[in-house]
This record gives sequence, C-alpha cells and structure tokens, in this order.
Amino acid sequence: MARTQLNLAAHVVRLGSQTDFAGWRDAARRLATNDIPPEDVAWQVEPDREDGASDLPAAQADARLVVPRDFIERAETVICHCDPERFGFLYRLLWRLRSEPKLLSIATDPDIRRLEAMEKAVHRDIHKMRAFVRFRKIGEGPDERYVAWFEPDHYIVERNADFFVRRFTGMRWTILTPHASADWDGERLAMGPGAAKRDAPAEDDAEALWRTYFENIFNPARLKVKAMQKEMPKKYWRNLPEASLIPDLIAGADKAASDMIARMPTSPAPHHAKVKAKHWPTPEPSDVAAPEADDIPELREEAKGCRRCPLWRDATQTVFGEGPENADVI
Repeated sequence: MARTQLNLAAHVVRLGSQTDFAGWRDAARRLATNDIPPEDVAWQVEPDREDGASDLPAAQADARLVVPRDFIERAETVICHCDPERFGFLYRLLWRLRSEPKLLSIATDPDIRRLEAMEKAVHRDIHKMRAFVRFRKIGEGPDERYVAWFEPDHYIVERNADFFVRRFTGMRWTILTPHASADWDGERLAMGPGAAKRDAPAEDDAEALWRTYFENIFNPARLKVKAMQKEMPKKYWRNLPEASLIPDLIAGADKAASDMIARMPTSPAPHHAKVKAKHWPTPEPSDVAAPEADDIPELREEAKGCRRCPLWRDATQTVFGEGPENADVI
C-alpha cells in the first residue's frame, strides 16, 4: 500500500531521520509556496539521503507563508510521535492554517484533537523516560561509565538527551534504545543508531543497595495500586531493579500498615519536652497579657512589639497584612 501511494504521489519527500524536523520544515515551505496540496505529497524516511527536499521545486521568493509560532513549537514535538503519517498530517495542518489562521484554537476540530493527543503522548513518553531510566555502572577508574537501556514509545531520545546532560553532567553515560542512542563523554553529546537490550549491562553492584532503599521508603499506608500502575505502567517494570519487589510489597501492604500503626507511640518521647523547653519556652506572663487593640492601626502597632511566641527572637521586622478592614475572609 505504501509503495502504491508513493507511485501515485506527484511529489515524494525523503527525510533524513524519523525526527528530521529541519528537513520537514524546508520541504513543507517549498510545497506550500508552490501551492502543492497535501494529497499530492508522499513522505518517507531515508537515513542515507542528505537533502530530502532536493527533488522539490524551490520556495517561491515572493510568496508569504505565515503560521503561528505555536504551531512550529507543537510540530517539533509531534514529529517525535511514532505515527508514520505524522509528516503528512502536519503538512495538512500547515496547508489549512494558510486559510484558517485561528484553526489551532478550535478544540472541536478533528485535526486539532489529533494534534493534541499526539502532543500529549510525546510529552508523557518524555516524562516516563526521565522517571524510569536506570543507569548501571561499568568499568573502573578512567574507564568508568554508566549505561542504561530504555524502550520509549516514540522517537524522543534526541529531544530528551539535553535533560540528562544537565542532570548528569559530571558522569560519562550512554542511553540505549531500539530507535537511537545518546552518549555523553563529559564534554560532548553524540547521537547514534539504535541498539538491543543485550548491549546494556544486566546488573551492577549498586542494585542491591537500591532495592534495600526502595523497600524501606515504601509506605504501605499510602499505597494506591491503580494510581501507582498508572504512573509506573508494568511495561517499564522489566527494566527497573526495584520492580522485582513490588508484587510482594503490594501483597503485604495491609499487614505492614497495621504493624506500622501498632508501633506508633501514644505519647511523645521524654526528650521531646526538653527540646520544646529549649527552643520554644513558655512566654512570660507580662508578654501574654497585652492590651486588646480596638482597630487595625492599633493592632499594627501592637504587632511591632509582640513577644507572645519565640518567632520574634530571630525576626528583624513585622510584616503586617494589607486589605480592606471589613473583609469577611483573611
């Protein structure tokens, strides 16, 4: 079917990668300024091709192509979606925007609803990658580096790589995915081809410590299984070292919560009274028996010298509220 569509299309755009936004943008400009409708264009990815728009007519110099900045930003996100029709879909939106400048604000339009759904899916995938990437250490000394395996739903590795550079600037790391890989050597970020899970280390010495930490911070009293699985879908569990603990932690949550409640003290520990007396002494009677203010100005003056609690000891001034004096709500 795809080959038939390419044969029928008057123009074929060949992009250099699955996230070749610059190539898509150049081709879309050439097509739109030459009034070539979406149905006459076929889009495909050819990684070995340097210029995917070289077979297209040049953009018309005297033709104006004005689109909202918001569209460009959203298109950069949506082009990372895995939908193979996204290139043609985005060009159709661009084509419509020429005659419908307010199109992006029409929430009921089917194309806009599709755009929003694709955009949301990419953003969610980016968030999940940031949350569930787990690095494993390989090598020692100058050969030390950290490698992670992740399986995103969309083509987000390149778009997400800068986040990991900022977060882990001081270590050398590589993130491997089926679509692409990102490598940071401490100074330079490089993008590479996809990999297989066997290319990543299976485990490292720190994982036992990490599982111990996870088990001890698990709070059975706040467990909501559906909410947890929504935020941490099971598809990610196979690559998370702590995931092996989750079934047993869920199964024992009720008993663990009961035991936790049973261990709660019924009265403060004896040393609490000493701490309270040292840091929160009881006010002197003269400090407590302050005259009652009759209006807001008097209350403002009284607040300047208030000694009714220890907060005044380290304070430099009183910040009094502002607003109507007859307000029902403060």
